[in-house]
Amino acid sequence: MKFEYAPGATPIDPDEAAGLVPAHLTLQRELNEYEEANILAANDWLFARHRGDPLNDAFIHLVHRRMFDRTWRWAGKSRRTDKNIGVSWVEIPMRLRQMLGDVRAQIEHHAYSPTEIAARYHHRLVAIHVFPNGNGRHARLMADLLLTELAGRRFEWGRGSLVAASELRECYIAALQAADGGDCRPLLAFLGA
Repeated sequence: MKFEYAPGATPIDPDEAAGLVPAHLTLQRELNEYEEANILAANDWLFARHRGDPLNDAFIHLVHRRMFDRTWRWAGKSRRTDKNIGVSWVEIPMRLRQMLGDVRAQIEHHAYSPTEIAARYHHRLVAIHVFPNGNGRHARLMADLLLTELAGRRFEWGRGSLVAASELRECYIAALQAADGGDCRPLLAFLGA
């Protein structure tokens, strides 16, 4: 299978590509559809009733596994290589624990609104880039779970697909890059916060 990547997407290395579960897929469109069905099942599982703590690293890995377990053998496992984005793979456990502690403190001390806390959580989870692939989709679902717990609602994520190349995806990537530089305002504006 030849992989096609939308701008800002994380390329899959050959070892990760070998972890593709459904051998019958030959087109990128088929992979996207297969992953989407897997993600929808995980979404239903996650929001059917409270399933776990979005500020728990084991639960973060469990959600990724549920999102991609029918697609990738490495679903739910931290990446073991460096990518074009994210921290060095050896730093993932420490950076994830730091981020989760920061978010707990933000909640406890009401440092930001619930919407901004969830948006910052999303950005940091994407920036760490815990998994070989699916980090943006995973971080969006986790941010929705956190915002649901904090404010009883989910983000709209620009009201469209952020997977394929589009103007909406470009705006989202630009907002994340601004947050990389310390300015969360574009991300909050993108989210309608």
